[in-house]
Amino acid sequence: MRIGLSYDLKDRVPRDVAAPEDYLEEYDSLETIEGIARALEARSHSVVRLGGGKEFLVSILQGTVDLVFNIAEGLGNYRSREAQVPSVLEMLDMPYTGSDPLCLAVCLDKPLTKSLVALAGVATPKWQVVNSASQLKETDWRSFPIPAFIKPAHEGSSKGVRLASRAVSSAQVAEIAEKLLEHYRQPVMVEEFIAGDEVTVGIVGNSPPQVIGIMRILPKKKTDYFVYSLEVKRDWESLVDYECPARLESSILKSITDSALTAFRALGCRDFARIDFRVTPDGTPYFLEINPLPGLNPRSGDLPIMAGKMGWNHGTLISAILDAALRRCQRCLTQ
Repeated sequence: MRIGLSYDLKDRVPRDVAAPEDYLEEYDSLETIEGIARALEARSHSVVRLGGGKEFLVSILQGTVDLVFNIAEGLGNYRSREAQVPSVLEMLDMPYTGSDPLCLAVCLDKPLTKSLVALAGVATPKWQVVNSASQLKETDWRSFPIPAFIKPAHEGSSKGVRLASRAVSSAQVAEIAEKLLEHYRQPVMVEEFIAGDEVTVGIVGNSPPQVIGIMRILPKKKTDYFVYSLEVKRDWESLVDYECPARLESSILKSITDSALTAFRALGCRDFARIDFRVTPDGTPYFLEINPLPGLNPRSGDLPIMAGKMGWNHGTLISAILDAALRRCQRCLTQ
């Protein structure tokens, strides 16, 4: 098969001078692109590098591919940006890996995602959305659970999630939220901070989707509380240990698995995803967010790290994602 690879490289994304320091955080490196290409070529597929943005539009119209392996994050500050490439592919009736435009757009909107997951019966921390500085000033935060955690409402890859994002007073909630509104130019979400373990769950497949691992993120230096922040992710080898399989009681693991699969199905995810939880000391998993387009860097991506600890190499993971998409697309199987 000729497989197109759609992506957005950090050094090819236009930089807005007013953008925050972590503006490029969710975009990919050449290491990721080459790793995926090697995995696909190892299965005797030819890989066509389509790029992203305008480059992708030109490449997909001029080239001939049977399927697109999509990891493009999309451009701009739009909450639906991850849906850009899949929307074009659907217009061209071109099959691709991963979730559809609706799912990708919904899941980048954290408050909307939490509403849908809560309706499906999955526990999630209390939250409130702030759309403007005037709304922030008019809101009485004294009844909101403290400590709270404040983050941009429409971002991924821990953009805007810092060690200093945890507020221990109403005044601090307002201070942090005001800065995020200014820097990220989008609504912010104030969320109840759940004490407990940070856990992430990897899912691959569709009928049925399978949990391939449950990974607990453990700080190497013990503190009163832990935040899996951007600072930590950038220096993860020094700051955290990844425990996978997570050494938790079987009943807790089952509860996490059930919650993850419920969220995956309720949101309409396809082929693969990664889901984040905080697990309280009594074993209750609280849904934080889902990434239906998780990073696939062979060295630093949470999903590849998790897969590696479960005995999969990077090529096995990429193959599993591709196979899940192929099983959805019968015409691809005949190529």
